[in-house]
Amino acid sequence: MRGAIAAGHPLTAEAGARVLRDGGNAVDALLAASFTAFVTEGPLTGPAGGGFLLVHEPGAVTTLLDCFFAVPEARLGVMEEVVIDFADAGTQVFHVGEGSVAVPGLIAGLAEAHRRFATFDWADLVAPALELADEGVACDEPRTFLHEILSSILLRDEGGRRVYGDPARVVTGELCATLERIRDVGAAAVTELLPEYAGDLAAYEVVDRVPLETTVLGHRVLAAPSPSRGGAIVVSILERLGAAEEPSAEDVAGALGDAYRASGSGKLTGTTHVSVIDGSGKAAALSSTLGSGSGHFRGGAQMNNMLGELDVIGHEPRAAGTRLPSMLTPTLVLRDGRARLVLGSAGSVRLAGAIAQVAWQVVGRSSSVGGAIAAPRLHVDGRTLHVEGGRSEETIADLEEAWDVVRWAGRNLFFGGVQAVERSSTGALAAAGDPRRGGAGIVVA
Repeated sequence: MRGAIAAGHPLTAEAGARVLRDGGNAVDALLAASFTAFVTEGPLTGPAGGGFLLVHEPGAVTTLLDCFFAVPEARLGVMEEVVIDFADAGTQVFHVGEGSVAVPGLIAGLAEAHRRFATFDWADLVAPALELADEGVACDEPRTFLHEILSSILLRDEGGRRVYGDPARVVTGELCATLERIRDVGAAAVTELLPEYAGDLAAYEVVDRVPLETTVLGHRVLAAPSPSRGGAIVVSILERLGAAEEPSAEDVAGALGDAYRASGSGKLTGTTHVSVIDGSGKAAALSSTLGSGSGHFRGGAQMNNMLGELDVIGHEPRAAGTRLPSMLTPTLVLRDGRARLVLGSAGSVRLAGAIAQVAWQVVGRSSSVGGAIAAPRLHVDGRTLHVEGGRSEETIADLEEAWDVVRWAGRNLFFGGVQAVERSSTGALAAAGDPRRGGAGIVVA
């Protein structure tokens, strides 16, 4: 089938594109890509992950599945602090270890999407990931950088050292048995990885959420509602820009500042995203995460650390079974009832601003999806304005009149990792991955 897919790794995108070529729909492609990301993007997503999954069918109500993390009855152990050095962004403290692991819902969400929307057998969609896991994955430049800065987490225990001990190659053979169990028993495989959470997982339910919605320049924009906080930020920024006449960089900064308020910059945590649209107009998007990862490995897969993502979830006590808050927001832009733009991003609290800025470039400035992703971004943290490299000195000087400006040299993963696909008014498809995080886009003719 014709289609377009964008994902956080070229091999992730290729797995989904192969399914499209074989006649699968957008959800089939998304599922194959998502399983493959467990292999290619293991620090960011995996069987112990959580996320939000959006599916749009022309003429039908858009579905948003909440398969994010829940609070367990009892933690697996204790948390510990790890200091990560991000060079330009300084050092940040992460909370990892067994005590940081929340109840994951990602596999349950993928299974629900498969039940409702897929046309390929579940086992056939897991197969590309299994094939790749048996071989392992060579590290390209973005992955080498990511694994290096996260080394104190990825190499924390012996399981992680077996996977990430070779800086040139991710050794994923141990993940094969886990993927086989996912293939054979679906979400029950997660209970085998986390038997201590058997009761929590049995009580876990994927929840249908009603997307947040707004209208910007004649386009309907749908984003994730609570427990996501990111969707409201995306909506706020786009409404502000849509109401302005030819908004400038100062207007974008103001919209970001008002939308974020006290949200801050957040940690450079691990998230990835897949966007797909097929020739029938069906669209699918999944934002998934392990937090920054717990450094605790089981079955060749890293467990999440969402109980330790205190900059997102806060410090207040939460009852067992309740959903944790998130910034993740797969986002859909519709024109005349059809998907025009499907996107999402990595980047902790900064991801919502990245999504809004890319969407505005496409909707408000008629940029191509690739050009919109490549354009330099801003992020506001209080009175501090982070300015990505690529803007003119004149523009930066204007911004410095109102903000404490932090200049960044060139593109940087601090500003997110947006993966997006687009369908133009003529029906032409486009896809682009974010070069800041090694993403890739593929169009299937």
